[in-house]
Amino acid sequence: MKKKVYSEQSRTVFVGLSGGVDSAVSAALLKKQGYEVVGVFIKTWHPDFLVCNEEEERRDAMRVAAFLDIPFLTFDLEDVYKKEVADYMIREYKAGRTPNPDVMCNKEVKFGAFLKRAFSMGANFVATGHYARVLSPCEGGVPEGRGGLLKGVDPAKDQSYFLWTLKQEQLKKILFPIGNLKKTEVRKLAKKFNLPVAEKKDSQGICFLGAVDLKEFLKHYIKSKRGKVVNVEGKEIGVHDGAVFYTLGERHGFTITKKNSTDGPYYIVAKDVKKNILIVSQNPDVPRQNFPDVQRLEHTNWINNIPELNKNYTAQIRYHGEFLPCRIKSISKDKAEIILEKKILVASGQSCVIYDGDVCLGGGIVV
Repeated sequence: MKKKVYSEQSRTVFVGLSGGVDSAVSAALLKKQGYEVVGVFIKTWHPDFLVCNEEEERRDAMRVAAFLDIPFLTFDLEDVYKKEVADYMIREYKAGRTPNPDVMCNKEVKFGAFLKRAFSMGANFVATGHYARVLSPCEGGVPEGRGGLLKGVDPAKDQSYFLWTLKQEQLKKILFPIGNLKKTEVRKLAKKFNLPVAEKKDSQGICFLGAVDLKEFLKHYIKSKRGKVVNVEGKEIGVHDGAVFYTLGERHGFTITKKNSTDGPYYIVAKDVKKNILIVSQNPDVPRQNFPDVQRLEHTNWINNIPELNKNYTAQIRYHGEFLPCRIKSISKDKAEIILEKKILVASGQSCVIYDGDVCLGGGIVV
């Protein structure tokens, strides 16, 4: 059967239906606003050793589409996800870095391959259930002159951190229908609309893969290698099964063999991947004086304009992490240097996202 190509004159929006409540409410709101809504389930890669609930999620997405009386499509983006998200994550951990697969999933899958395929079929917009907003909301229907990214209204659910790689031309074509709502309001709307997933619990874990044990996942691709755990004085006090499996700030997964009854938890404050050693301390801020004054970023993306040097901004190093006062020391083509007022433990490979108030300016990957 030939695929329908939607009219370029219509207000057609392809909504990524995950099977969850956020995307279902997004589709319902857009239909209520008069858009021609098409539901799309994105099929991605799962390793054979993981329990996969993809078919169950797809059935829930189909139920939502049927309830809303909208067309339903499935986009098979397995190859893109495997190459750009899963392989990237494994490669970064092998190098001793701490990647964020959700950032890459949004860049390459949701707003990469999904967006491109939707527009090749005549879509005017794509939409997802992200808790984020686009600057300069539309007036009178079709959004025009858009292009900036804002935090979601609900600080507990804001997902702008994962979207720093988006570009202005993409944001002009993206809708975030629930970005101006709190999660409690989304739940109420789901019940009000009688959506079949109104009572469904939120999904957790890595984008599309779900709540996986990351170390167990990685051990299928990276060989374990027993190594030493040492304290900041260099004394051996424990063992671990591979420095590449751990990130700075962690306090689980390694074994302390020389511990007093009065000792508190130990945190990883440094690691030597070549020597396969973890350095730990009972104070996660030790040795604070050794933390770098400047964080160097690579693969930077600035959504609207290049930020001003030495202006006061805030930076977020990890999702739901503290918003840290910062200044930008220097910017080149795809690199930047950031000065954080508060010295903190930062792992290479993490995303550092820069904000001006509620506006997400963009960010980069910590070197």
